[in-house]
Amino acid sequence: MKLSESPVTQHQFGELTFFLKRDDQLHSHFSGNKARKFMSLLSLHNPKITTLVAYGSAQANSLYTLAALARIKGWQLDFYVDHLPNWLRERPIGNYRGALDLGANIIALNQDESGERIHPRDYIEQNQLANETTVVVPEGGRFREAEEGVQQLAREILSWSRFQPMKHLTVALPSGTGVTALYLHKHLKPHGIEVITCPCVGGKDYLIKQFEELGEDDFPQVLELNYKHHFGKLYHDDYLIWQSLLEKTSIEFDLLYDPMMWQCLVDWRKEHPEKTILYVHQGGILATRVCCKVRTKIWSNWCKPTLLGKE
Repeated sequence: MKLSESPVTQHQFGELTFFLKRDDQLHSHFSGNKARKFMSLLSLHNPKITTLVAYGSAQANSLYTLAALARIKGWQLDFYVDHLPNWLRERPIGNYRGALDLGANIIALNQDESGERIHPRDYIEQNQLANETTVVVPEGGRFREAEEGVQQLAREILSWSRFQPMKHLTVALPSGTGVTALYLHKHLKPHGIEVITCPCVGGKDYLIKQFEELGEDDFPQVLELNYKHHFGKLYHDDYLIWQSLLEKTSIEFDLLYDPMMWQCLVDWRKEHPEKTILYVHQGGILATRVCCKVRTKIWSNWCKPTLLGKE
């Protein structure tokens, strides 16, 4: 399975011309940053391994990607979530449904024997699930093994840039765990290409702490909005910029991460008009489409007065 050489396309968004690295088109099961992060697992050859253990949310992109990976490798995926709503159990959709169809065992840890909630990470550590037959993947793929696939992405960007008549190339992408941005920075900085990102989960200090936990000491530039942006919350500006991107580029972006990065990027661009932007599309569309069925209806109704020019 070849998880490389995603296309690069050129687009116009208002007065901003940018290039787009289409990692959302890598593969139907392995796309975006998760495909890059888990590439080393896909190429791992160890006959002793029978089980893949991971954790996160029930609609995590990593859930679907790891379920497909386990299916290909002949492993069992045990994926732990801290909560699984009844409505989702009864009507599986999105990444949750896709993972179930691929044979994933999704385990909800709503509470322990004392009635207290227990985080999946703590449960995995307490029960010592990692052993010679089991590979444990941290939430979102925040582990050093992710560097191999991200380094491949950096090589593709370098190869593409050598044939482009441009200067001051800047690679932009939003961050959850920050792994992709960190390793892209590590492998592109020596070639004079800067990487900029924004902290979608937590603030700048939290993102830098995650960088440090991976053992690195040189980080990409971190942009922030001028207000507190809570992950997963409905924001008027998020919806408008997401909708505008779709209308003007005919490309669907992720609804949870990309709008925040684009808000940061529009402001950043005003101060750096001479730089060329290569934006990395990191996938996440399956979960976004599920959310959109509810969120777009809510947002559309909420935003109508503003779109009509009213308060």
